[in-house]
Amino acid sequence: MGRLPFFAGNWKMNKTVGEALDLVKGLKAAISGVIGVEGEVEVAVAPPFTALYAVRKEIEGSSIFLAAQNLYWEEKGAFTGEISPLMLKEVGCHYVIIGHSERRQFFGETDETVNRRIKAALAQGLKVIFCIGETLKEREGGKTFSVIERQMEGGLKGLDDREMGNMVIAYEPVWAIGTGKTATPEQAEEVHRFIRGKIEKLYSRGVSEEIRIQYGGSVTPENIKGLMNQPNIDGALMGGASLKAESFSKIVRFKEL
Repeated sequence: MGRLPFFAGNWKMNKTVGEALDLVKGLKAAISGVIGVEGEVEVAVAPPFTALYAVRKEIEGSSIFLAAQNLYWEEKGAFTGEISPLMLKEVGCHYVIIGHSERRQFFGETDETVNRRIKAALAQGLKVIFCIGETLKEREGGKTFSVIERQMEGGLKGLDDREMGNMVIAYEPVWAIGTGKTATPEQAEEVHRFIRGKIEKLYSRGVSEEIRIQYGGSVTPENIKGLMNQPNIDGALMGGASLKAESFSKIVRFKEL
């Protein structure tokens, strides 16, 4: 059996609790009854922290998983404004997004702090969506692969094969996030293939063949099929398209497009 396609919606700093509930109710309705949606694809939503508990209650009994957008690496303590892995686990999170380019760009995330967060999440039984990607300047400077390699080596430092079984990698070219620009399926596939090859070098062929690599960066119902036709693209981490049940569900149901 091949890798299970995985679609996750990162709602970023959007949606009040009421709006989040409306969205997830609409999403549930839009993907329920789809033949084989359970077992053929995996779906997760990452609301803001304030809506996590309410959304978890709403998706109980559905095939939708709950994800958080970030965490801190300590279990508890004097870290005003932070959220710990234990808190996320208790509220019902299955996944957590770590290393998103916006966290790196606006909040000082480094490969080292990303690595600490990943280890803390895995230690508490959370699965990780680990984000990597190059800026436009880095791509135009021919540094795409060296940037990806550095982020992977730093972020995955000290992880073993077993821990990698609870990892998903999301390749998000920074120049394509929220800009309307999308890497062509061929551009995305080239980097995804490089990432899978790097995983094989760092771990093993088995780990590299099993790990899922999502694409993120202005994913839409119009471009998802071309992306999913690529052999090394295993789903999408969506921003804007995940804020409406209609576009989110169309992407999840890409085989019908």
